[in-house]
Amino acid sequence: MVVEGEEEWEVEKILNKRKVQGKDKFLVRWKGFTVEGDTWKSRENLQNTGDLLKEFKEEYRRDNREVR
Repeated sequence: MVVEGEEEWEVEKILNKRKVQGKDKFLVRWKGFTVEGDTWKSRENLQNTGDLLKEFKEEYRRDNREVR
């Protein structure tokens, strides 16, 4: 996909979240790739994910509440 003249990979799903040096990092599954291609990305690198980040946050909050 090309966004603002630069090629960008398309996110299929956001799988997990962790803190690294006080900043949120998200585990991303890229469209067309397998688990071996999953990478951790900061929020700044996920600006064009549409509703995927919002959906992940809702699921993450719900799952964490269920664990407690």
